[in-house]
Amino acid sequence: MALVCKIELCQTAGITLTVENQDDEITQTATFDGTTITLTCKGKETTSYIAQTSDAITISCQTFTVEADTITCKSTKDTSHQAEGTFTIDSTGDAKVNTSANMTISASTTLSMSAADISATAQDSASLTASTTTVNGDSKTSITGNELALTAQSTASMEGAMVNISAQSTMDIEGSTTTLTGKITNIEGNLIKLG
Repeated sequence: MALVCKIELCQTAGITLTVENQDDEITQTATFDGTTITLTCKGKETTSYIAQTSDAITISCQTFTVEADTITCKSTKDTSHQAEGTFTIDSTGDAKVNTSANMTISASTTLSMSAADISATAQDSASLTASTTTVNGDSKTSITGNELALTAQSTASMEGAMVNISAQSTMDIEGSTTTLTGKITNIEGNLIKLG
């Protein structure tokens, strides 16, 4: 394979270095024009380039790959990552996302989260709101708190093969109309007052 190498010097255009691979139809060019350093690799179908000025570096290519033992990216202002296709973050070790301010996670359609164990903690308050909300435990579901309030604007229902309601001190069941129904209904106590 024979390469054609050129060096062009110009007081106004600067320096241009060119390497032509005519067999593979690849041309590599490096230009220094006093303002911008440009590295270009042009093939049969695609072209990649790196442009560097005194305040910016631009990289344009079909595939961009970085491999290193440790990678650190830091910006004193804003950082933006955008993918028009699929955006994937994988880690074989622990993964952390931290912020000293607020964090917003949103999805236009479906947001899914799965793990062997999930723990969510808020120092102040936690809120979960949806038009339909389902909390399911295949074996057991527990809701605990110093005070527990269950309210519904229309109808509240509780069903189960067996339902147990107990209070350590006082239990009040009250309604404008209250009905206790069962094939067998037992009312027991040391003192029972009706009416």
